[in-house]
Amino acid sequence: MKITNILFTGRLVDELEGLLNAEEMLNGKRVRFVPDGEVSSEDLDWADAFVAFHPVAHFQFANLKWVHSLGAGVDRYMALGDRWPEDVLLTRTITSFGQKIGEYTLSYMLKEVQHHNRFQEQQGRAAWKMVAPRALDEVKVVVFGTGEIGQELARILGLFGVQVEGVSRSGADKDHFFRVMSLGEIDDSSLAEADFIINTLPLTKETAGLFDERLFGCMNQAVIINVGRGGTVDHGALLNALDSGSLKAAVLDVFEEEPLPADSPLWSHPGVTVTPHISAITTPEEAVVCFLETLDAVESGGELRNRVDVGRGY
Repeated sequence: MKITNILFTGRLVDELEGLLNAEEMLNGKRVRFVPDGEVSSEDLDWADAFVAFHPVAHFQFANLKWVHSLGAGVDRYMALGDRWPEDVLLTRTITSFGQKIGEYTLSYMLKEVQHHNRFQEQQGRAAWKMVAPRALDEVKVVVFGTGEIGQELARILGLFGVQVEGVSRSGADKDHFFRVMSLGEIDDSSLAEADFIINTLPLTKETAGLFDERLFGCMNQAVIINVGRGGTVDHGALLNALDSGSLKAAVLDVFEEEPLPADSPLWSHPGVTVTPHISAITTPEEAVVCFLETLDAVESGGELRNRVDVGRGY
């Protein structure tokens, strides 16, 4: 596939322009760097490649041959639904997301098992009361999503002796997991015994609202950490689970609407920790490396590890 006109937009557009132009990495290509909100219909008609985190408000395929997401998630592209042409390639960014999410997740797991909140509260009362920390090799984790990110997360946790079970669409065995269950055959007893439930799933028709009253009802004082997609979780059901004791706490980095609205009850619930979608940020440097590698593969016919199966949505 020959790519000639490339349109960049979104929050990293200035950084990408500086990096790509400084190194003259796109020599021979015609390129436009347009701020988010300023992309015109003429820009879209001109481009045969579109590079951004998500489609612009008036997005149209026009003459596009290739769309490249600057993030790992492509749910906002998939929201275009049946409009996606068969001859338009969709790729996503693959970087060190698994490592970053592993570190993010581990930080909150350690906070829990080392009783950080309890000791901070005791300090405020000048109370000296010993509570033994839990060892990580005593902890059981269920990770929803066994792709590249889920496997790297399981590998990192396994280094500390954590027993990690996985849940995936197919239930196929994957490296670093004690066992893997399919979405349709989740073992309720595994959820009941889990100390942490970690969601890395993409948002698809199968995963939308997956974490509902029934699923939360299987849990027993678990901590849920969501680094997948906000739309996979019914937040009303989550709050009910926190209030009933099925959940001990929730660490949420992704939401169906971002930024999270100021009137959301998630902000003020004592059992919820909110972070602003920072568990695996794409840096400009990483974005450039992945984009250039993908461009080379697109034009040379090489292997595309980051190609999105539009039918599946990931």
